[in-house]
Amino acid sequence: MPLNQEQLDGFRRTVRERREQLEAELHSDAARTREESFGELAGPTGDLGDESVADLISDLDSAELSRDLQELRALTAAEERMRQGTYGICINCARDIPIERLQAQPGALRCVDCQAMHERTHAGPGEPTL
Repeated sequence: MPLNQEQLDGFRRTVRERREQLEAELHSDAARTREESFGELAGPTGDLGDESVADLISDLDSAELSRDLQELRALTAAEERMRQGTYGICINCARDIPIERLQAQPGALRCVDCQAMHERTHAGPGEPTL
């Protein structure tokens, strides 16, 4: 069953609020990253172990940044689908995406079955799937 106007308005608010939250976090993280240096991460006695910890922290920050950017792109695309009237419709099979899936993943492009198939056919070796 397609989303009614009340449901669509609710998702529109949810997506907008989450997008704004992510944008604020990304701006904050970018400002923090510019201010940090290895010396701040490793402290005054930077040795190889400290350097490894600093590298790990940097890698974790990069992974989090990548996830946040991916989610931000998905939410921005969801807002565009809302404007076009295609939000909540699977891009592969054109069936309605269950409301429970949209509640869990407001930026979802596919129904559960099509997403599972997409992950099986597009996930590279060692890539996690949903």
